[in-house]
Amino acid sequence: MTAMPQIILHPKKDESLKRFHPWVFSGAVAQKPDHLREGDIVRVVSHEGAFLGVGHFQIGSIAVRILSFSDETIDARFFEKRLSDAYSMRLALGLVNPSNNTCRLVHGEGDGLPGLIIDMYGNTAVVQAHSVGMHEARWQLLDALRKVIPADTLQNVYYKSEGTLPFKADISPEDGYLLGGKNADAFAVENGLKFHIDWLKGQKTGFFVDQRNNRRLLESLSSNRRVLNLFCYTGGFSVYALRGGAQSVHSVDSSAKAVMIAEENVKLNFGEEPRHAAYAEDAFRYLKQLAPATCDLMILDPPAFAKHRGAINNALQGYKKLNLAALQKIAPGGILFTFSCSQVISKEQFRLAVFSAAAISGRQVKILHQLTQPEDHPVNIFHPEGEYLKGLVLYVE
Repeated sequence: MTAMPQIILHPKKDESLKRFHPWVFSGAVAQKPDHLREGDIVRVVSHEGAFLGVGHFQIGSIAVRILSFSDETIDARFFEKRLSDAYSMRLALGLVNPSNNTCRLVHGEGDGLPGLIIDMYGNTAVVQAHSVGMHEARWQLLDALRKVIPADTLQNVYYKSEGTLPFKADISPEDGYLLGGKNADAFAVENGLKFHIDWLKGQKTGFFVDQRNNRRLLESLSSNRRVLNLFCYTGGFSVYALRGGAQSVHSVDSSAKAVMIAEENVKLNFGEEPRHAAYAEDAFRYLKQLAPATCDLMILDPPAFAKHRGAINNALQGYKKLNLAALQKIAPGGILFTFSCSQVISKEQFRLAVFSAAAISGRQVKILHQLTQPEDHPVNIFHPEGEYLKGLVLYVE
């Protein structure tokens, strides 16, 4: 058996690993083999030679994503055990049931599988690799999924990583672009509502599973309100608002394809619905042109304004500008749901940006709820960066 490549850290650069943080940054690496390839499984040891962890090597600021802090072999049995643990937790929490067959099965570091996302939509699992190591392990992951999830529950495994890998992945139908089955369901069910899932060309894995609980909260506050859903994507919040008894719902997104699916999702649940209107338009422009006090429930769920630390300041200015525009337009007694999904933006930074917007607006603003991601997006307590979704529900006087 070939010895596992070994990475040696600089002195005093092992403290975070001793606290079980699953990332090794490139600046901590003192020595690594010359022949190392991105995606290789490596052992990480301290400068004194003490074992610290085993994981996937990668090129970039994060040099190793730790898979295990035990000196174990990373093989098919390892992936089967991790997937089994993740699936068992979702079952124990009652997240998979007849009224909800949509959930996140694997949430990266939160489930001990950094670099991997798996979302379940009915009988289809959409697998997304965010590291070369997970890309190279895709066939082991497929086998593990088939062993862990009952055959009547899992009929299709769709591999959707062409936009998340650091290289142009050689993914084709012949290479298993759609793994195990070709007839995916046309929709999935979330809290009794049906949604078309565009896992072929949609953002992320096709749907924003992480807003499930927050959409349910919005539904409970929608009765007789005029709702504006900005950055609506495929209309998740809009559909919940309609079921909650909203007086009207306007869905806005710059993507014409997303707006079309949002309209389809409304029809799928309510048929022809005169309370709903959808617009393919830039959200900032739409908000700027909006007449004041014409809506009293607004959702701001923009894409990540910052994907790396160098963009934090510009992102915070973007959040302040967006929330200021919303606070200037929302009717008195209105409710504002506002979110950041940028991992590098902390809860405190986001809240400060919204505070600044509120101060400039001159409105009286109260925080009703502080929101985050749901139970199927667990946060490893040793990896606080996994808590990427931040949200506030504001009452605006």
